[in-house]
Amino acid sequence: MPDSSPAAERPSVYQAFTGLSPDEMEILHQADRFAQAELYPLAERMDNEEWWPPEVFPKIGETGFFGITAPEALGGSGMDVFTSGLVLQAFGRWNHALALSWVAHENLCMHNILRNASEAQKQKYVPGMCSGQLIGALGLTEPGAGSDALGSMRTTAYRDGDHYVLNGSKIYITNGPVADVLLVYAKTDKDRGAKGISAFLVEKDTPGFKVAQKLIKMGFRGSQTAELVFEDCRVPAENLVGVENEGVRVVMSGLDLERAMISPICLGIAERALELSLEFAKQRKQFGKPISEFQMIQDKIATIYTKVEAMRLYTYQTLRAANVMGEDDGGRGEIHKLTAAGVLFVAETMNEVLNEAVQIHGGNGYIWESEINRLYRSIKLLEIGAGTSEVRKLIISGELLRG
Repeated sequence: MPDSSPAAERPSVYQAFTGLSPDEMEILHQADRFAQAELYPLAERMDNEEWWPPEVFPKIGETGFFGITAPEALGGSGMDVFTSGLVLQAFGRWNHALALSWVAHENLCMHNILRNASEAQKQKYVPGMCSGQLIGALGLTEPGAGSDALGSMRTTAYRDGDHYVLNGSKIYITNGPVADVLLVYAKTDKDRGAKGISAFLVEKDTPGFKVAQKLIKMGFRGSQTAELVFEDCRVPAENLVGVENEGVRVVMSGLDLERAMISPICLGIAERALELSLEFAKQRKQFGKPISEFQMIQDKIATIYTKVEAMRLYTYQTLRAANVMGEDDGGRGEIHKLTAAGVLFVAETMNEVLNEAVQIHGGNGYIWESEINRLYRSIKLLEIGAGTSEVRKLIISGELLRG
């Protein structure tokens, strides 16, 4: 039977296509407006100078865009992973460097605390992280231990009375130079390998902890990245997250969520690349007319649009799956496979989108100062971070063959 309901009660075609509810659409629009007004003006200087704007995290906190998955009692919004993905998508459109810092703080650190920490630990750290007064980071990757982050981990911790003593180093740590609290993994039982890892909350002023060097990057410049060193770093035993030697569960559940949350950054960057390409094609004239009138440019624009919408659907559906992920589901089964496949597809498709977008911009796209060049330099990190594209393929094939 034909639909006889008033048009006001029916979703728009776009809403039906994306599957976003009216509330989700509104959150995306609010985050987009905030990011365009407050984060976009910072992007050029962050890229030029590897500059960190110290006032930005408190401003994000004041506006309510931290603590999306945290309960209201701790200063959060009490929403879900999908909603946090929408905020990240909007931030990625307008300042992808800050979007990366946001997700390292919000998801890699705070959401892991919410999932795994004690009530006392949550009470101590989460309110400050929701307000943006505390900056969080995750310390997993080490020099010489990239894709084999667990098996090759050399950072150790041993119990000494009321403290654990940490020794070792971490590298490529997003927010490392500016973080107030870090979720750090170390081996507490070297004989058990990956099964002997524990997680700790380390504060920046802890004796024996230091930022060894700030790292200068090709892309995502301004999102602070560092090598961290622990030299007889004495962490209170009460800062152990979960159970000693059971940190691998924390790691694996966090990695699956991290992969799910990389995709919205890719989507936001690709959306902005499409927008910039449309603007440039309409304004740039060759042979007496805008290049948008040439069929080869139209081909590229149509291709970009199609890829962006495919990225959108894969991103949203993977986030929906992450919403129903159980506490013990990480690192195996459907969610392990889906998050790996999602970020594999979305990151590599973003690469294709940005290649076409730079081609539309021609010589202008090759100039460092152009915005499309800034976006283009972001491509490779998202094919490397949270497990390379090759590791993602191994996860997918491993789960399929195991079944």
